[in-house]
Amino acid sequence: SVNLFAHMKRTDDGGHTGWELDHAKLQQTIRTAMRMLDNVIDINYYAVTKARNSNLKHRPVGLGIMGFQDCLHLTHTPYASEAAMKIADATMEAVCYYAYWASTELAAERGRYSSYKGSLWDRGILPQDTLELLREERGGYVDIDESATMDWEALRSRIRIHGMRNSNCVAIAPTATISNIIGVSASIEPEYQNIYVKSNLSGEFTVVNEHLVAELKQRNLWDEVMVADLKYFDGSLATIDRVPAELRNLYATAFEVDAKWIVEAGARRQKWIDQAQSLNIYMAGASGKKLD
Repeated sequence: SVNLFAHMKRTDDGGHTGWELDHAKLQQTIRTAMRMLDNVIDINYYAVTKARNSNLKHRPVGLGIMGFQDCLHLTHTPYASEAAMKIADATMEAVCYYAYWASTELAAERGRYSSYKGSLWDRGILPQDTLELLREERGGYVDIDESATMDWEALRSRIRIHGMRNSNCVAIAPTATISNIIGVSASIEPEYQNIYVKSNLSGEFTVVNEHLVAELKQRNLWDEVMVADLKYFDGSLATIDRVPAELRNLYATAFEVDAKWIVEAGARRQKWIDQAQSLNIYMAGASGKKLD
């Protein structure tokens, strides 16, 4: 899983500093990661012969991302906003584009996977093209932004010539523990809580939203009372009046973000992904009717 937060770079637009995705660094990371994943298929230990045969035949891998929420904090973008949806869309498009490009480069170097002939890749169908197939199946209704920012025609041309090394390339895993180790938010999730205790086989760990702490310190709001309030309200800022509304909105926790935004972000990402994403829906006071 690629740490998106580590692939953001500072920009300077007429004296106004901001942050954007570092495409050159991201492409290099993904090119390396895809080569490593492809190597694993060959050097892996397979306890089940069928699994070995299937992996060697189709060569599927699953590249994912983590630290998405950190990127939103860095750019001061609330999860529940159209701006966040655009970031989810554009970052996933870039990750998928570079992953597929890396796979077609590996195909030129190492050969196509053996079941390539007749596949969607071979028929010139990329993940975003399947939206049209879905639209036909549903009788015309697929309400999703279909704009693109990368040069997909160049990728199509390359795949036509060289094919693909891997039948599948991208899958977003939960990254629940590895993101803790690295110190970023899990996967594509909104922040679970701004302070909480996590338990696993290695013991108990206090997890604190460092972006929030830095913001509060900057405003001289980080003190023992604030720590006590955060603990008392389970890491939520919603009822702490000392905290400005702008920060309460920006650091809204998973159960405070309307689930429709999480679903929308998932839909924006999915059109680029050739496998799937692990997506949790956080819903306080859920009922059968509400879920339906």
